[in-house]
This record gives sequence, structure tokens and C-alpha cells, in this order.
Amino acid sequence: MRKFYTLFSLLLLMACSKSTPQLENMDTELWKNDRNACTGKRKDMIASLKTQQDKLLALKETQIVALLGRPDHNELYERNQKFYYYYITPAPACANADSTALQLEIRFNALGYSKEIYIK
Repeated sequence: MRKFYTLFSLLLLMACSKSTPQLENMDTELWKNDRNACTGKRKDMIASLKTQQDKLLALKETQIVALLGRPDHNELYERNQKFYYYYITPAPACANADSTALQLEIRFNALGYSKEIYIK
């Protein structure tokens, strides 16, 4: 009987998790391969990203990494919060860098779920 409750609880938890969304009109493999936005491929996807940024809310860190790749920069914040930064225009480390690089900023809460999405 105990195994039944354990299995039932596990299935219930799996059913409650949010699946990783598909971002329309956006080539996520191209996004992942454009580290620091040095090749400028991410800049072409900004309009699509702005209209779909709500799809990125309440996703786990692992789902964000599966979708967008490793962040170009991350920051640990107070109370176990994290920030992931993805450059949209060339980063300062690139040869063709802009003076003000545009970034996608994702804030994760202490439980590892995306809480806020900004493009700035």
C-alpha cells in the first residue's frame, strides 16, 4: 500500500509540472549557437521573443537552459535568487560590440522558477 501512495504522489507531481513551451518564429538552436550575440543572429529574433516572453514565466531553470542554452552571464542574488542574462545585441566582449548591449534578463526565485522576464 505504501508503494501505491508513493507512486501516486510521484505521478501527481509530474502531472502538475509545466511542460517546456515551443517558441514560434524563433530558431532556438541558432540562439544557442550565438554566444554573447557576437554574430548578430539573436537580434533578428527580438520581435518574436517580445511577443512570447510570457511563455518563459514559471519555467524551471533546466527548462530555460534546454530552450535558450546556457546564459551568457549569470548572477547570484540574495535569498537564493538568480539572474540569467542573454545578450541580444553584441556583448562588450565581442569585436563588434555596441556601447549599450541589449539583454534578455530572467530572474529565478529561490525554488528555481522563472519569476520575471525583462528585455533591456
